[in-house]
Amino acid sequence: MYISRMNLQQFKRPEVLLMLMAAAVPLSFSVWMTLLDNFAIERVNFTGREIGILQSLREIPGFMAFAVVFILLIVKEQKLAFLSLLLLGIGTFLTGWFPSVLGLYITTVIMSLGFHYYETMQTSLSLQWLGKKEAPHVLGKIIAVGSFVSLIIYGVLALATRVWNVEYSTIYMVGGGATIVIATFCWWFFPHYPEKVVQHKKIILRKRYWLYYALVFMSGARRQIFIVFAGFLMVEKFGYTVGEISTLFLINASLNMLLAPRIGRLIGLIGERRALIFEYLGLICIFTAYAFVTDSRFAAGLYVLDHLFFAMAIAIKTYFQKIADPKDIASTAAVGFTINHIAAVFLPAVLGLVWIQSHSVVFLIGAGMAVVSLLLAFIIPRHPKWGEEVVFNAKPASAGSVY
Repeated sequence: MYISRMNLQQFKRPEVLLMLMAAAVPLSFSVWMTLLDNFAIERVNFTGREIGILQSLREIPGFMAFAVVFILLIVKEQKLAFLSLLLLGIGTFLTGWFPSVLGLYITTVIMSLGFHYYETMQTSLSLQWLGKKEAPHVLGKIIAVGSFVSLIIYGVLALATRVWNVEYSTIYMVGGGATIVIATFCWWFFPHYPEKVVQHKKIILRKRYWLYYALVFMSGARRQIFIVFAGFLMVEKFGYTVGEISTLFLINASLNMLLAPRIGRLIGLIGERRALIFEYLGLICIFTAYAFVTDSRFAAGLYVLDHLFFAMAIAIKTYFQKIADPKDIASTAAVGFTINHIAAVFLPAVLGLVWIQSHSVVFLIGAGMAVVSLLLAFIIPRHPKWGEEVVFNAKPASAGSVY
């Protein structure tokens, strides 16, 4: 009995909770993302215009992430993470029952509200609960857990759509319902972990965080190109089915499961500067190739490579962790998500109109964004810390101005 209690207490650790919540997210979000393009085209008759509008609507909750700071006045971060997971599950659960333009818009906003508020809390809690040395590796392991669950989901989706002919509504219900169950279990099973440092409960912008803000802004703008249009290209131009898209996601999840912890460890060894320079050089090549690809298999290879680079974004989080005042983490995580989604609110809709005229121009714009990100990466010091946030500022800095 004593041994069982000891094992149970070892399981009730913050790292385990982070990984379990990470497993709950793809049960809804991976299902939603994998089916989206085919569901939108086959059931709702979407064109590039509607998919652009939908993706802009999806990003509005991310843009409003700064409101988390005010919610935290009445709800603890950990509880808000649980509530956000529940909302993610509910939005996904309802998606298949409303196969209309308006219905898909509404369920997308519900799902997205849960997803983005959870991601904000996950970033904040991870950077508070994890030490600076262990953070890159553990964050990589968290990505790997999500990828492992996604791997299972993509395999099941491939069977469900190719072999069993399961209805979209049923798949959405199962995925969303599973997230709801896990969120409820986490809320009941895990204790509340007290804050190591009391967090600011107000919106904070600091001058010395400007490079972090710039990096997350460009990351959000650039990522929209991939999320919105890379998958849409595979379906619209090359005629990929749900099963084939699921297979690509399956490959992506397998590689992330194997490589994300190693990428996290590598970031810890070579530093954020070198990791991000490598990422952005790769993305310049990938987006340029997307603009002119004519072979479906080569496009699939680009899709896999593009997704693999996502794990390198750990470096932006750990760069901030090294330069941040610990009291700023929750507020800045919320502000960072808002900044990350500024371009996401309007960019998909604008580029949806560009897409109608030229697919290539959309991806060349993405390559240009990667060039800007590369220039920003060169400003990161080799060993960032408080007072040395950028290469041309090596003097100790005060906490900075609060606007």
